[in-house]
Amino acid sequence: MTATIPFTPAVEARAPSSSPLRLTLAPAVAPPALIDGAWWPRSRNLTEQLPALVERLDPLWGRITRIAVSRTLWPVIPGEVPAHGHMVRIGWSNAGEDPHKLLLLSYTFGCWNLLVIPPETGPATAARLMATATDPSRSLTATGLIHEAEAFVAAEAAADSDSLREAVWDSEGGHDARHPTSRTPDGPVTGHTPTPAVGV
Repeated sequence: MTATIPFTPAVEARAPSSSPLRLTLAPAVAPPALIDGAWWPRSRNLTEQLPALVERLDPLWGRITRIAVSRTLWPVIPGEVPAHGHMVRIGWSNAGEDPHKLLLLSYTFGCWNLLVIPPETGPATAARLMATATDPSRSLTATGLIHEAEAFVAAEAAADSDSLREAVWDSEGGHDARHPTSRTPDGPVTGHTPTPAVGV
């Protein structure tokens, strides 16, 4: 069974199968957390992206048999995907589930949750998310991590905008452009004082 959800991705990219897998996992000795790592797929094509993920995780977590994804982030959800020599069933989570989370189930060890970083995310933001998702002190949900990253990017953009405005202000003369007074090296304010007319 396949679910199709209308979606227009910001970046339409098909990565070659030889592209390195972009995945980071929390250390095995890390304390339990809401997220066990982060995955940054190269497109929103699950049939294309999931096999490499399963191939990497099977030896670590036992044979992955089922994956649950969010219907809000993936345009097409296949019923199953061939990966690492076996078929993996794909399901989708309910509306109440975290849309940025990928749930993986294994016969051997149980289940894990990965943060899914949208494919169109910039490298700097993705790197920050991958580091945060595996931080021992992490306590946010997948969507919480995404919102935190978005807030960080917005704050950086605002700071850059302020710096640009200040640079423009300085290049146009800044304070001295509006007030034609200047300060001498000793500090007192000086300006042009008109000479009184003689004989008036």
